[in-house]
Order: sequence, then C-alpha cells, then structure tokens
Amino acid sequence: MTMSATPVTASTVPPISHSEAHDLAREAYERFAAVLRQVQPDQWSNQTDCAAWTVRDLAGHLAGAMQSAASVRQMIREQWEVKRRAKTLGGDEVDHMTAVQVERTAHLSTAELVSLCAELAPKAARGRSRIPAAARRFARFPVTIGDQIDETWSLGYLVDVILTRDTWLHRIDLCRAIGVNPVLDAKHDGRIIADIVAEWARRHGKPFDLTLTGPAFGVYENPGADAEKITIDAVEYCRILSGRTSGDGLLGVAVPF
Repeated sequence: MTMSATPVTASTVPPISHSEAHDLAREAYERFAAVLRQVQPDQWSNQTDCAAWTVRDLAGHLAGAMQSAASVRQMIREQWEVKRRAKTLGGDEVDHMTAVQVERTAHLSTAELVSLCAELAPKAARGRSRIPAAARRFARFPVTIGDQIDETWSLGYLVDVILTRDTWLHRIDLCRAIGVNPVLDAKHDGRIIADIVAEWARRHGKPFDLTLTGPAFGVYENPGADAEKITIDAVEYCRILSGRTSGDGLLGVAVPF
C-alpha cells in the first residue's frame, strides 16, 4: 500500500491478508534482530517502556515468542503451561504467556539470544504462515488487556496481525531503551500502521482527520461532522494506542498490540 498526503478513508484500508502477513512478519522479526545486534554489554539491564522488563527481558520474550511461532509443538506446550498457570494462579493469560517466554530463554547468554533471534526470524514467519486456514478462522480464545479490551480473538487475528504488531512495537521499545533511532519506511512500517489506524477507526467509529508524521507518514480520515483533528508522529501515535503513554480524546481508544 503506497502512502501519500492525500487523505485515505480508514474504512478503505485493506486488511492484512494471510499471504501478506508472512512477508510483514519476517521483515518485523529481521528488523528486531538487527537492532538487538546493536545492544552494548552495559545496555542489557536498561529499563524499557514495558513495565518491569529490561532489555534482556524484552529480548527473551521475543525469542520465546519466535520459538513458539516456529514450532507447533512448542506453541502447544506453551499454551498448556499458560492455561495451567492461569487456573492455579489467576491473572491474565497474556501475562502468563510472556512470563513463560522470558523464563524459557533465561538460561541463554546475551550472545546466544542475539544469534537465536536472527536464526528464528525466517522460521517463525514460516511457521505462522503454515497454520491451516480452518484453525486460523475457527480457533478462538478470550483476551483481556487492561480495562478497555475484553474480547474474543480468532487465531488468524493473532498470528497474522497481533504477533507482527507486537514485534514491531517491541523494536521501538528496544530502540528507545538503547538510544538508537528506528529504521522506518512507508512500505513496511507504514503498512502496519495503516492497519492499526483502520482498526482504531472501527473501534471508536467516530469522525476524525488524522495526520501521521515521520518516515511512516500517512493522512487518514473518517468523514463526518465535528471530526477530531489530530496531527502526531506515527510512532508516538502507536505508543499511545498501545498504552505506552496516555492520550486524550480519540487517542484514548486502545488498540491491541
């Protein structure tokens, strides 16, 4: 999808197809791995924008998530453990899942962690692409995130959309934690952000004029009277919708990552 300064009606942004999702996933994984190679020895303990996670924890989560994506057997084992913890300890399954992933990679050295993420990038994207259509469509599970999102997701939404958003935003988290500028462009980052805008628009259903600035720029609208006018950096827009920081008006409407 080509980005331009001409307003795009949010409802016309095409959903990410399963075939398109593979290429976006692989690129997101590879870009994360590239930033991970830049982490200096004294930066692994740096705090990230994710509560209670250091750079090492963040990398462990992504490596663990990539292991699960690359192997159906690993994914099934992980889900059983997540459900066991949720049943015995209570709490949110997403939190248990990320905790399991961090724990599973905790024994690795930082060099091993960097190498693992680079090695798993194509395998994880390929593993997600091979999940059967019937499973992607009909397998469903409840999800609770914060106080705004309490809903049921299809497996397809998770593997084709959310896992790539998660990887993309964690690359931003990582860049911020180690003080480097993320590599951004309209083709990859802009496509992911356009999909986020479209979902955000569906979730609130109100008129707006949105101008996103920066390399992954775009201009979007949902026509209507008294449209809220917003101009903001594209990355900061996503950080607000994810809950990394707060936003007013329509920017207070959460989108899952």
